[in-house]
Amino acid sequence: MKKRKLEVAVISDVHLGTLASHADELITYLNSIQPKQLVLNGDIVDVGEFHKNYFPPNHMKVIRKILAMASKGTQVYYVTGNHDDILRKLSGTSMGNLHIVDKLVLEMDGKKAWFFHGDVFDTTLRNAKSLAKFGSKGYKLLININKLNSWLFNKLGREKYSLSQKIKKDTNATKHIRGFERSAVDMAIEKGYDYVICGHLHLSKKEKHTTKKGSCTYLNSGDWTENLTALEYSLKRWKVYRYNHDKLSPFFMDEELKQMDMQELVEAIAAQKEEKQQRKNRKSQR
Repeated sequence: MKKRKLEVAVISDVHLGTLASHADELITYLNSIQPKQLVLNGDIVDVGEFHKNYFPPNHMKVIRKILAMASKGTQVYYVTGNHDDILRKLSGTSMGNLHIVDKLVLEMDGKKAWFFHGDVFDTTLRNAKSLAKFGSKGYKLLININKLNSWLFNKLGREKYSLSQKIKKDTNATKHIRGFERSAVDMAIEKGYDYVICGHLHLSKKEKHTTKKGSCTYLNSGDWTENLTALEYSLKRWKVYRYNHDKLSPFFMDEELKQMDMQELVEAIAAQKEEKQQRKNRKSQR
């Protein structure tokens, strides 16, 4: 089946290494698209959970798939988040088409898009890290409870009920989210960006904001723990992709990925890096 060609695809908050991660669905989605650029906008891997020694094969397949996309020409930008902040030590590192950054600016049809995870605007994280850690664990517990609820409600033929989504609709939570969005938009307008693209909140969104100083479109890629959403840019416009609304995505399989091992993928990416360097050397000798 023909893959959808995109200029840019954005995913975030996959939380590989946790029970909440929907790795199989993400692999299916990645198999269905052919983006020129793939932005991993933070919290792809949940480093804080590594002590549990939980990293099943399908989670590793996500990493293999991303590396395979890089080896085939997709520019992959890994933007660090608060759950994979250990990678911030590697910020600025590139290996072929794979780049690790803390933030990213892309030119898109004459407009500027500013990408970052968004934890910098989370006052809870900045002012009370221990409380934030407790809250994060509590949210993961809710996600796992949601999984059990969904299974039970599905067996009973009833519509699923999400505790985590219910909590996010609370007045205080809504106030916090709006404050987060305003902070991101205000800073983007101040810097002259047309789009600001975040993750972190696990809430996908596309909304244009206008202030006295200018206008900017706020976008959030959502998550792959509960909502299964992404952002896609093609034909000069952004849209929110929702896996649960895509009736074709389950048909996408990638036999080639099964045949490639991790060493082959790394070697393919490294070979691209070496080829680029050789081209630079030839140009400098002319």
